[in-house]
Amino acid sequence: QVKKQCDQKLLIRMKTKCVPCSLNLDTPCPAGYTKITNGTGTPDCRYYLEIKTHTLSFPGCRHRCVKEFEQPECCQGHWGPDCMGK
Repeated sequence: QVKKQCDQKLLIRMKTKCVPCSLNLDTPCPAGYTKITNGTGTPDCRYYLEIKTHTLSFPGCRHRCVKEFEQPECCQGHWGPDCMGK
């Protein structure tokens, strides 16, 4: 039996919105994503607060999330919707 389908595994990465670190403990990742940071997340961003005529910038935290995705692909030498072509 010759293998015709060679799916590619892709890892999709994303980060949650930047918020005050103290509020980031319970920030969830979007549906289907797995959180790979712990606690308050990574303190690598800034969030902004608008107060009347000024915009203030504060250091914040965000979580990193990943999702594994299988992209259907034919093995070398095969093609078409069912990977039957040779």
